[in-house]
Amino acid sequence: MRRLRHLTNRHRTPSTNIALGLLLAFNAGAVNAGGFLVLRMYTSHMTGFASQIADGMVLENATLLLNALGAIIAFTTGAAVCAVLVNWGRKRHRYSVYALPLMLEALMLIAFGLMGAVTLTWNTPFAVPLTVLLLSFMMGLQNAVGSKTSGGSTRTTHMTGNFTDLGMELGKMFFWRRHAQAGLSLPSQVRHDWRRMKVSAGLIVMFVLGGITGALGFKHIGFICVVPLAALLLALSVPPFLRDAVQAAERPSHFSRKR
Repeated sequence: MRRLRHLTNRHRTPSTNIALGLLLAFNAGAVNAGGFLVLRMYTSHMTGFASQIADGMVLENATLLLNALGAIIAFTTGAAVCAVLVNWGRKRHRYSVYALPLMLEALMLIAFGLMGAVTLTWNTPFAVPLTVLLLSFMMGLQNAVGSKTSGGSTRTTHMTGNFTDLGMELGKMFFWRRHAQAGLSLPSQVRHDWRRMKVSAGLIVMFVLGGITGALGFKHIGFICVVPLAALLLALSVPPFLRDAVQAAERPSHFSRKR
């Protein structure tokens, strides 16, 4: 529990940011791939939904347009809710500043695991079932957590940036080695960053492993397979809440201070 507490601590370090990012990437991969089996769409793929808006307008297809708008609005709202919760926690100096949005996501995943099949039948104004909006909201919420904790350097729900970073570092590595073998000196900024390569590759691997886990879970046991994912998020978020509770209990009450 002590290790888990440090992962969502309000005081961030590069190592805790990476460890938390890896766990969240696994979770996002599971939800995204599992959701595809149910919905036939990836609910964290905002690039695709942005393109779908253009397609819907050009093809004059209102359904395409509404589908994309719904997912984008839900994802953006999730990110906004994360920002509100984190800033609320910071203002009150809570240890659970980053655990708040993760706790919310965990509770939503539990509800989704128990009632996911029902949400497929709930229509929305965006011509998609409520399931799409729920998953997009959760992905926006989680992606913002990774961004907030790492200062914007870690994205856990989509891998485009990680593949880009990995590709750039590989290009630097090949360029550096070729010139080093020729005995030519190069500026230090041209040299590849092993740490960045490992982090990008690690996030990609964890996302894929999570995707395999989520796809197998949804295929064989259905919506309930997200409950273990919720348990993981609860394990990450509960320790800071307990620390806040202990701190609140030790703090003298307003009545006792007046006396």
